[in-house]
Amino acid sequence: MSDKYQPIIGLEIHIELATKSKMFCGCDAFHFNVEPNTHCCPVCLALPGALPVPNKKAIDWTIMLGLALGCNIPEESKFDRKNYFYPDLPKGYQISQYDQPLCSQGKMILKDNKEIRIRRVHLEEDTAKLIHNQEATLIDFNRSGVPLLEVVTEPDFENVSQVDEFLKKLQLIVRYLGISAADMEKGSMRLEPNISVRTCDVQRTSHVQDELPSYKVEVKNINSFRFVRKAIAYEVSRQRQILEKGGTPSQQTMGWDEAKSITILQRNKEEANDYRYFPEPDIPLMSFNKKEIDEIKKQIPELPDEKIKRFLKEYGISNINAQILIENKELAQYFEEAVKISKNLSAIQIANWIINKKINIETINPKKLIETIVKSKQMFEINDKDLELIINEVLKENPKAIEDYKKGKTMVISFLLGKVVSKTNPLVDKNLVQTKLIEIVDKYLLTI
Repeated sequence: MSDKYQPIIGLEIHIELATKSKMFCGCDAFHFNVEPNTHCCPVCLALPGALPVPNKKAIDWTIMLGLALGCNIPEESKFDRKNYFYPDLPKGYQISQYDQPLCSQGKMILKDNKEIRIRRVHLEEDTAKLIHNQEATLIDFNRSGVPLLEVVTEPDFENVSQVDEFLKKLQLIVRYLGISAADMEKGSMRLEPNISVRTCDVQRTSHVQDELPSYKVEVKNINSFRFVRKAIAYEVSRQRQILEKGGTPSQQTMGWDEAKSITILQRNKEEANDYRYFPEPDIPLMSFNKKEIDEIKKQIPELPDEKIKRFLKEYGISNINAQILIENKELAQYFEEAVKISKNLSAIQIANWIINKKINIETINPKKLIETIVKSKQMFEINDKDLELIINEVLKENPKAIEDYKKGKTMVISFLLGKVVSKTNPLVDKNLVQTKLIEIVDKYLLTI
């Protein structure tokens, strides 16, 4: 994209919390592949006289995520009514939060120390689910009232890569906290980028400090990292074309049509005053003291970034392997348990084996893994004669590599080393193999 145009991107992320009951009633909150309208009650259906009772676990979990993201937690917070009319909202309003969210002013640090400011983390109720067919639109109220956490960022993203990194880190943090599976295929994590394009002459190096564009386009309810990347790229291109013609894109709410790979208009985007927010009269003001917040803070486990730093320092494994191991909380725990059990294997050897062999941690327990590695290591300890035969075989198969080495391209040794190791075992002593390989290659060059 031309330097004349600069994307400005903010995110709204909705995450369904994995509480057993719904946000304001005692109904079962699990709704995936459940018979329609079997997990609902007068509160879910907004029947006259039904009153909401907040789910304390959902409130605590929202604060926990806020703390994990470095947010401030206020002494007081409240719920508000967000008024709008749509078939999936039986009350004619959604219980949400407006001017006093549970968490505010957090941040996340990306690669190259790029800081993304988090405006707020608040709590609300999910809507019912609309099911469209050729004859009618049906409503399933099983999802209505499920606790829905929302993370809202500032418009600090400059490109799709930063958006992708942020979303994946957020999903991982949520999973480490155990507050949601954040499974996008099941709709428990939904992504909504807000996109605008600014005309500028200089590349922005910090947060948006000058005036933002007079519009923004929100793309609603995307359930895939890949679709988010595509939607942002399409919108940036579409808006740029409008700007190049001297126009200004309209402030709109769009949907993403994956079949056509385009965004489609849903409605003109609302402003906050269109929702006529006012305090929820049926739910008292919430107050939090330092002791309560400290108790929630104690429940926060070691988070992914902290775990990576510890793995590098404590186990000496590579940054790439550390990144792979922490992508799954259970895999990281499995690795550490295997290291504790082992007496003769290094953490590096165990990490390499788990990753290279793609170990199924559900079927092979850590003790069995260590036994397998030790047995394999013993089986594949190689003597000089056998190693020499393998090296000579590799050299015959790769004559061009020998020619490159003869021309001074010493990096080819790494290529040949990989070929030799692949014919022996990942646990073979690579230093020993490399020493023998260079010795044989040098001798081989003297004979040609």
